Amino acid sequence: MENNDNTAVKEPVVALENVVISYGGEPVLKDVSLRLEGGDFAYLIGKSGAGKTSLLRTLYADLPVESGVAKVCGFDVVNIRRREVALLRRKIGIVFQNFRLLPDRSVRSNLEFVLRATGWKKRNEIQAQIDKVLGAVGVADKADMLPTRLSEGQQQRVGIARAIINNPQLIVADEPTGNLDPVTSAEIMQLLLDINKNTGTTMLISTHDFMMMDRFPARVLVCENGGVTDTEN
Repeated sequence: MENNDNTAVKEPVVALENVVISYGGEPVLKDVSLRLEGGDFAYLIGKSGAGKTSLLRTLYADLPVESGVAKVCGFDVVNIRRREVALLRRKIGIVFQNFRLLPDRSVRSNLEFVLRATGWKKRNEIQAQIDKVLGAVGVADKADMLPTRLSEGQQQRVGIARAIINNPQLIVADEPTGNLDPVTSAEIMQLLLDINKNTGTTMLISTHDFMMMDRFPARVLVCENGGVTDTEN
């Protein structure tokens, strides 16, 4: 009998099963299983050295998976080929604690560098996309300034603009409020939540900022004892 059900089953954005992750030859996480669907927002917490950053790096293929099953944005990151890594990273936006902006280039040039590196060619489309994301994060008037002339909160907004510039499926943020004061931290967290709500981009936020977690409650994943505990389960 012909199947007339045309409803597509969407794959999860992140699906890890019994994943083992090592760093420097030593196992950091020994049994990680988690699943993030499209539009999910989750915090990742745990003590220093528990493996939070290692887990995030694994998701964008910056750290290899020793064993297990790991699929991210449609890619098998256990067996990913080098030429596929760039394609995976076009689907992932990364926000760092220390911003990692190029200090000798303007905000606009920082974002143009990312777009050209990921295959954008037409100058008018590049400039339009830059203007769009800078407006979305509230720093449209800073486009021609050097990052060093911006406040830390403004630099993080630019970092978030860089993360969303290719319309990613997934954003991973490693302590995005770690260098910020409480007021600015709240503004950045609200911005990430707004992006999640308005675009459906899946978010995984590593943090020690329990004040922000109380203010903006969401699902919590805990790195502990070599694994990840999901508080939803």
